[in-house]
Amino acid sequence: MNLQEALISENLEKVKQLLIEEPNIIDETDTSGIPLIFIAARTGNLDIVKYIVEYSRASMNTVDDKNRNILHYASESGSVSLVKYLVEKVGMSPVSGDFDLVTPFDIAYKKGFDQVVKYYEDVCKTSYDNMYRNPIRTGSFPDPSIVRVGDDYYMVNSSFTYFPCIPISHSKDLVHWRIIGHAITNPDWSYLDGLESGRGYWAPDISYYEGKFYITATYRLNDTGTVYRKQMVVSSDKPEGPYSEPIFIDEDGIDPSIFNDDDGKRYMLLNRGARIFEINKDATEQISEARLLYYGDQKRAPEAPHLLKKDGYYYLFLAEGGTGIGHRITVARSKTLFGNYEPCPYNPIMRQWDEKAGIQRCGHGKPVQTQNGEWYMVYLCGRMIDDAYTILGRETALDPITWTSDGWPIVNNLDGPSVLQKKPNLPEKVWESDSYDDFNGNTLNAEWMFPRNPEPDAYKIEDSKLYLKGSKAPLSMVESRNILVRRQKDFVFSVDSLMLFDDLKANQDSGIICYYDENTWLKFGVFGREDGSYILKVVEHIGDVDIESTEQVKIDKDVKSIYLKVNTNYLEREFLYSFDNKFYTKLTRLDDVYYLSDEGITRGKRFTGAMVGLYAYKGDKDLYVAFEYFNYKGKDSLS
Repeated sequence: MNLQEALISENLEKVKQLLIEEPNIIDETDTSGIPLIFIAARTGNLDIVKYIVEYSRASMNTVDDKNRNILHYASESGSVSLVKYLVEKVGMSPVSGDFDLVTPFDIAYKKGFDQVVKYYEDVCKTSYDNMYRNPIRTGSFPDPSIVRVGDDYYMVNSSFTYFPCIPISHSKDLVHWRIIGHAITNPDWSYLDGLESGRGYWAPDISYYEGKFYITATYRLNDTGTVYRKQMVVSSDKPEGPYSEPIFIDEDGIDPSIFNDDDGKRYMLLNRGARIFEINKDATEQISEARLLYYGDQKRAPEAPHLLKKDGYYYLFLAEGGTGIGHRITVARSKTLFGNYEPCPYNPIMRQWDEKAGIQRCGHGKPVQTQNGEWYMVYLCGRMIDDAYTILGRETALDPITWTSDGWPIVNNLDGPSVLQKKPNLPEKVWESDSYDDFNGNTLNAEWMFPRNPEPDAYKIEDSKLYLKGSKAPLSMVESRNILVRRQKDFVFSVDSLMLFDDLKANQDSGIICYYDENTWLKFGVFGREDGSYILKVVEHIGDVDIESTEQVKIDKDVKSIYLKVNTNYLEREFLYSFDNKFYTKLTRLDDVYYLSDEGITRGKRFTGAMVGLYAYKGDKDLYVAFEYFNYKGKDSLS
């Protein structure tokens, strides 16, 4: 009998004998790669697990290829005594997440082990149903900034070269959010023409001052000329807008934020480190030279400065370490605005220390106090596929802030980003899903975006259909217009749409697009031919190369509508079509669309994450293509 057999049969004496004779075999795995200590935990046998923990060479840091630990497997057994031992004596956490953000708590809940769930609820001091999951904003919602006005919370995120610019989201409970407007909605005020993807509007900040909302962001130009960065400011008396025409402050730097001091003076902060200068009352002019407050604690890529005044101190929050692995949030404080600033002894107050965890690159945070006196931090994070590809872009997470007895803020008890966390003590408000768009309204849903400004007549909504005008320039050019996209928010999802292509001519095409930027995308569309018929195919664009699918279907010239569907499973894409919406046929499958991620290729600034949507290309002839609906179905990571 080998060790695996002894563990499965729960033969403690044999386990002892084998481990005394060959201590190192506890580090082995079964044929499927599961560590033997996890097989022991899955049986639920407390005596065997205790012996392994206390007398063998087994490491309690062991994880499987999904980053699951021993408590994940113990939770599969339903044994309360075993999970209690591992939590209380070994120090395992019921809310530690694997790559897919599945926790031991989730496993017990889904398996219906009520006694284990009750124990985990006691440990977490809340019920399973009263917890939220990070990230709270999935898909490309990077560089969050937040403000509370009364009982309402407003957040802004970077939009880069997407139009409309800088989404403004609203929440009542800090967990559920919806886009209510944008900082720039007038194409003439966006100044996006000619900008490469990844430029545009970076790291916005939202604040509230004397009845007005102020949004500032870095306007990042191409690497030509002598000016690369300016600071943009808009204002409005309504959080959703419309906002004023942008003004630009010619101070170099990134990640601006506005701080309003108690004496009525207003300031703007910028990196590197934290530099500060005074601005006038309506935030339209710089009225002092910039000066350095503090360069940071780690002193590597210090950025995203935010000031908070509390209990006689100015607290200065910074993001440091670069936006990849090792990104972090630090804090320093001073009794006076201009310092000197003392670094927090607990720095970094937020960082992901486990490089195998599902949530990484945590930083760029801003604190907010609830109307009940609780404190929270919103911050950016990223999740990678195969430890390599951030296909969803940088997302927004939320964790509680507590204040130490010596007056320092720490985030999530310095445990890094949470996966499951107790909900804020706020009235829950869940917004209606916008994943299905039947185009019955008069305007586009706020989730839709265009890469740069669309043409003035880029689309129209009539008779419950979206009519998308074809772009004259190919999708691989900065000049391409009228690509309509929304954020990919899930690793596993499907999209489908009904396209009507009455006017599609030779050398024109239209359909569904999976888009990163002008350098990397794929399109699944119907292509017009000279004889009046059509071809259905997939085209990948990677760098300067176009790759057509070898699987193609000829469509008769009498056919004028088609249902298109794309099923996504991490880096895999499956493309299906139907003429009746009942029977779908697979056209082709792509196994690795790595190029739709931030790390896909090395070209330009790649910060934005993957998008999905609709496109039309007209070339030199006019074209409008109609779409009856667009349906996005995300699959919960636990289903």
